[in-house]
This record gives sequence, C-alpha cells and structure tokens, in this order.
Amino acid sequence: MQCVIICAGKGTRMRPLTEHTPKPLLEVCGKPLLQHVVEALPEEIDELVLVVGYLQEQIRSYCGDTYLNRKVTYVEQENFSGGTGAALLCAQDVLRGKFLFMYADDIHGADALKKAVVEEYAVLSAHSDTPEHFGVLIKNEDGTLQGIIEKPKNPPSNFINIGGFVLDTHIFEYSVAVSDEHGELLVTDMFTQFAQDHAVQIIEQALWIPVGTPEDIAVAENQLCPEK
Repeated sequence: MQCVIICAGKGTRMRPLTEHTPKPLLEVCGKPLLQHVVEALPEEIDELVLVVGYLQEQIRSYCGDTYLNRKVTYVEQENFSGGTGAALLCAQDVLRGKFLFMYADDIHGADALKKAVVEEYAVLSAHSDTPEHFGVLIKNEDGTLQGIIEKPKNPPSNFINIGGFVLDTHIFEYSVAVSDEHGELLVTDMFTQFAQDHAVQIIEQALWIPVGTPEDIAVAENQLCPEK
C-alpha cells in the first residue's frame, strides 16, 4: 500500500527556520518531522510517494530511494502554493488502488493509523476546543463522514480533520474549483464530494501534534521528550 506525504510547501509560518531547510526536515526531539510521520505508519505501507517542491534536493538526498525500509517515489509539485488538492493531483499518475494521504508536519500516533488502513475508506479526526481554526467534520446518522467544512465561523461539531485519509484512485473522479476564500485547491473539498458516494469511516486519533510554527516545536518536544 502506498502513502502520499505532502512535502512541497515553503513552510512560511515556520520562518526563519525554513529559510534554508524544508519543513519536513526540521527536527523534533532530534528527529526530522518526516521521520516521525513515517515511523508511525503501519506495516501495510510499503511505498512512500513524496510530493516535493521547495528545497526538494534536501529531501531527496535525505531519503534516497529507500527510507526506513520503504521504497520512495518522488513527484514534483511545481506550484507548491497551490494547495493540498493540487499536491494530491501531482501524485495521480503513480498511484495504484488504495492509498494513505498524509501531511508531513503532523505527528500521529501509530494505533489510529493502523485502524484506518484496514478500512476501505477512512479519515482521522481529533476533538478540538477551537474547531473554528480547522476543517470541521460533519457526520452522517450512521457515523460515517458527510463532509468537511474549512474553518467555519459557527462549527457544527468539535471534531476536526487532522490529515490522514484512506482513499483510492476513485478520488480523481471528483474535480473541484479553487477555493475563493483560500485561493487554493483543497483536498478536503475533493474528499467531501467523494464522501457523498462512499462510506468513509471516522477514526479518532489519540495522539496528534500539529507542527506549523516554531512555537509548535517546543510544544511537541514537551509532549514527546519532556526530559530534553
């Protein structure tokens, strides 16, 4: 099973740390973020599809053709500010059947990922006290995903999208326009359409640490390696 990991962005919110280093290679507890992501992946994942762009030569040099005993395939996103949906579309030609889609700057617990990949389709979720800052999940009556609303002013729930989608190549049958509000093509818009035709299970993640700013690194280290 393949895992697509978005590694292309400039990491502008992480500056000045990303001026000379791509965000996936910034370290938390002495290990690059990308290593944290890959180490949490279940054994079903045997190939990494890394979507690269900004300072990509560093990521290619670091990972090589095999990273942590998994084959690595690289795809380049030329417009790496085009959004998460644009990043996924870059990987379309190398994907086969079912795959996992992840962000390179979120640290996840392994248990939820293991549960997710055995489902036909799934999305990872976490409870948030400030859901208005995230993509908020809407559930169907049977508990499956109805859709994702990005940063709503009046959130319909406290469960948010945290990255980690189990999909297959049918996702590419769903085309969406660039978001007027965000100026990007969002994978969550594609996934919301996908969920209208497919039963997407919602898997709650017990350990999720987003690392988007320099301050987040300290928060992550306090949680993962407090003795440091």
